[in-house]
Amino acid sequence: MTKRHNAKYKIDRRVQENIWGRPKSPFNKRETGPGMHGAARKNKISDFGLQLRAKQKLKGYYGNISERQFEKIYNEAIRRSGNTAEHLIGLLESRLDAIVYRAKFVPTVFAARQFVNHGHIKVNGRRTNIPSFRCKPGDVIEIQEKSKNMALVLEALQSAERDIPEYVDVDPKKMTATYVRVPELAEVPYAAKMEPNLVVEYYSS
Repeated sequence: MTKRHNAKYKIDRRVQENIWGRPKSPFNKRETGPGMHGAARKNKISDFGLQLRAKQKLKGYYGNISERQFEKIYNEAIRRSGNTAEHLIGLLESRLDAIVYRAKFVPTVFAARQFVNHGHIKVNGRRTNIPSFRCKPGDVIEIQEKSKNMALVLEALQSAERDIPEYVDVDPKKMTATYVRVPELAEVPYAAKMEPNLVVEYYSS
């Protein structure tokens, strides 16, 4: 198990929120940060601390993306005209692993990354095993025929734990999903409040 995969068990407690809305989140049982001194870290947070936490929360939500990769996405967002915070969310939601997660092909965003890495997904008919692959509106994402009977997939599609957003059109019988459009922040079904504006402040300060 990699450090990044193992980190999902600590992210909720680190940012002190159940960011995926998971019933089994450790934050549901222990509302403190990780480690033996976690309960003591309740001091008033500075503006910088709030910005850092917002970045950690957003970065962690998408599978604990590496800092280098996350900063690259941010730099692309600031090059676009308009609202940088909205562009940042749009770019994150356009990732292939994010769409696989939104389509409920798998139960978690960590599973989505692994699922794509192992070659279970096709985009527009072509096998794609890069989780960070940038999807465009109109792209069709489908599960490989040999992978459609995996228990992981069948259980995720039947789960009532979360809803599929309107910007992803899913055909559960064919196990295909069409990326309809790049969403706005208000459309993204986050279980916890995300503050990309603070992330922008963090990088611009």
